[in-house]
Parts: sequence; structure tokens; C-alpha cells
Amino acid sequence: MAAPLSTTRQARASATLPPVPGGPGQKTPDSDPPPGLDWNLWCGPAPLRPFNAAIHPKGFRQFLDYANGTLGDWGVHWMDQVLWWTEEKYPKKVFSTGARHIKRDSTDAPDTQVASYEFESFTLVWEHRQYAGNEAERANLGCYFYGTEGTFHMGWLDGWTFYPANKNRQLIHQDPQLDKPDDQNIRALFANFLDCVKTGRRPVCDIESGHRSTNVSLLGMLSLKLGRSIQWDGEKELIIGDPAANKLLRRPYRSPWEYPKA
Repeated sequence: MAAPLSTTRQARASATLPPVPGGPGQKTPDSDPPPGLDWNLWCGPAPLRPFNAAIHPKGFRQFLDYANGTLGDWGVHWMDQVLWWTEEKYPKKVFSTGARHIKRDSTDAPDTQVASYEFESFTLVWEHRQYAGNEAERANLGCYFYGTEGTFHMGWLDGWTFYPANKNRQLIHQDPQLDKPDDQNIRALFANFLDCVKTGRRPVCDIESGHRSTNVSLLGMLSLKLGRSIQWDGEKELIIGDPAANKLLRRPYRSPWEYPKA
């Protein structure tokens, strides 16, 4: 991070998604799976429900039987940005609220959600909505870091920008360096991983940091499903004093699949 923020007390990650054609959407009827798709195997340990074209191949992210909505999909990437910045590894307290205010399609994940994470030295807030996207809020996709010296925005398609608190200081901006055609730099990540296999070096995103970033997103979804805040013991990876919440740390598996045992 080229522009230091001195003491930072809040970070915010947000995803204002592009406009969805058709506004709130409409139901997609169930149908037979396409030829060659073993739907039972695709569902795996998740509930076996009738095939629906809104689920496969890409829509599963917004079905809670198979994924964790926008927070589980986009959240892990932006939570990762926050954890790069801090030496803290996990939040102490999490609360999330949300609902389906607009969407009327076949999905069941929240179209609106806010999650608050209390770390030892700062607060992280996540927010998203899946409707009313507009050009004025394109920069809302990404992370904001609020510090005593100004605000730093780490975006995706718009690069990063530092907004000084002192109006006499100059704004600092750097355009993104993205690979075409998808702007996701996937080939660079694959190359880094293969290089680390050969050399034994630590990847840009190693399994431990990926695990911690995933935990932050999933804890927000867990709090949403519970309808209350949780206190997280990051060392033991357990929710403190809440047996009902701890049951949600794992999903029930459909037979004949069995939950992995360490």
C-alpha cells in the first residue's frame, strides 16, 4: 500500500453488483437435466432437488443449498484484501443482517446484506445489494480503509486511489494491471502456484490466508442464518458459548456422502 494511513480504525468491503436485466427477476421452472449431466452426482452431499437451469452452470452461488450467496462468492476476495493489511487473523465478534427485499426469482440468497466484524483494533463492515446498480456507484466494488491520514480505496476494474484527509495534499491513483479478456489475472496465479510447487516458496495466496479469508465470509453468513451476533474463538475455531451456532459450522451430508473426519 503506497499511501500510509497511520492509525486505521475501520475497513469497509462492498459489492454493488451490475444491474440485473428484468429487475427483480422471475421464477425459472424446474426441468430435466441436460444430457450427460449426472444431477445426483452434481448435487453431491447437498440436498437433492429437481434440476433448475437457474442453478447450473453458474447460478448455484445464489442458492443456499449449494453456496453462500454474494458474501460467500465475492466476500472472500475482498476480506482477503483486508487481512493482507492487518496482522490480525480473525474477528472476535460478528453480526450480520439481510433479507430478500427485491429479488423474486428462483434464488434464495439475500439480495441485501450487511455484516459487521469486530477485530481487536478495528471494525470491518461488509455490505452488498443485487439490484439498482448504476454508474455512479461502480467504485463501490472493493475495499475502503479509513485512517487518520485519509481514505484508501482498493478496487478491481478501477485500480486503487488514496484520498488525503488534508485537502491541500494531492490525490494518488494507480490504474489496474489486468489480463484480458476477463480482467482476472488467473494465468498469473496459476504460474505463481506452479512456481511454488517447483521451488517450495510460499504462494501469493497460501492455504492458511485463504482459509482465514473464507472463515470471515462464512461467519457472516452463519450470523445471518442465526439472526444474532456470535463471538468467535479464532484459535479453536469455535463459537463461544453457543452450541446452536456451532452446529452450523458444518453442513449435514446427504447419504451416501460422509462428512470428512480429521
